[in-house]
Amino acid sequence: MRKKPLTLFSDGTLYRKENTLYFENAQGKKPLAIEGIYDIYIYGKVTITSQALHFLAQKGIAVHFFNHYGYYDGSFYPRESLHSGDLVIKQAEHYLDREKRLRLAKLFVKGAAKNMERNLKRWGVNTSFGELLEELDDARKITDIMNIEARIRQEYYALWDETLPDGFKIVKRTRRPPQNEMNALISFLNSRLYPAIISELYNTQLTPTISYLHEPSERRFSLALDLSEIFKPIIADRIANRLVKQGIIKKEHFRDDLNGVLLNDEGKKIVLKAFNEEMRKSVKHPKLKRNVTKQRLIRLEAYKLIKHLIGSQEYEPLVAWF
Repeated sequence: MRKKPLTLFSDGTLYRKENTLYFENAQGKKPLAIEGIYDIYIYGKVTITSQALHFLAQKGIAVHFFNHYGYYDGSFYPRESLHSGDLVIKQAEHYLDREKRLRLAKLFVKGAAKNMERNLKRWGVNTSFGELLEELDDARKITDIMNIEARIRQEYYALWDETLPDGFKIVKRTRRPPQNEMNALISFLNSRLYPAIISELYNTQLTPTISYLHEPSERRFSLALDLSEIFKPIIADRIANRLVKQGIIKKEHFRDDLNGVLLNDEGKKIVLKAFNEEMRKSVKHPKLKRNVTKQRLIRLEAYKLIKHLIGSQEYEPLVAWF
């Protein structure tokens, strides 16, 4: 059975009875085939029993929680079964060694920039961030790298805006709360992508709290933030672009809230359906010579990072060929 993510959008209770997981809500009780669940995303008000959590932990299934506004809140992260003490040391060494950390941080930004260029070309805008990438090569501080990344993204959004329909312009990137519909759509998709990357990291030997571009924090899986820089353009941004330009997402799918704009429940369901479909799409991998899903590309990126950390192969960020 091919495992898939499970999204719980309605309110209810998740519990275990004998060796079966159930979700019960106002519509009734439904058994869930736990062997077919890859990870769980909870958007509704869901009560999870301790027995259910124990069951999910045994099966190595992460559970990701989102707040009322659709933003990521946190994760139930089962005890790691794959961690390698040697790799943890290597990860820490690459963080503590200034040159090694700078190299990885720059590569994450370079990969993101190249994927943004790729998107713009797909959308009819031929451009290059060459000057900013040259500046990136000379950067000697993480804060300088972050500043260059922000400037690249600002230019990218401005150019993307030229291709977007009226009523769905980004104008200026705003978050928490987003100030218009396109910002709300991008933020919602980014918030869904982040825990998907966390799930992939869980299934590798990497420690998700040791990162290089973003500062490690005890309250977040910062390595997922590093990898998200590469995947936001080719997953989240492409979905947002398609939903808007094809008229699948409309003004009616948003609501005003907290001095900003958010997706309503119908809008969230449409976007989540599009996200799950996108992650299941396959592309022909040029090196592996076989089809892999977009979700699998995230795991493969983590494996490439492991090879870099242990010194077997230099890391090169994924630049979309598709």
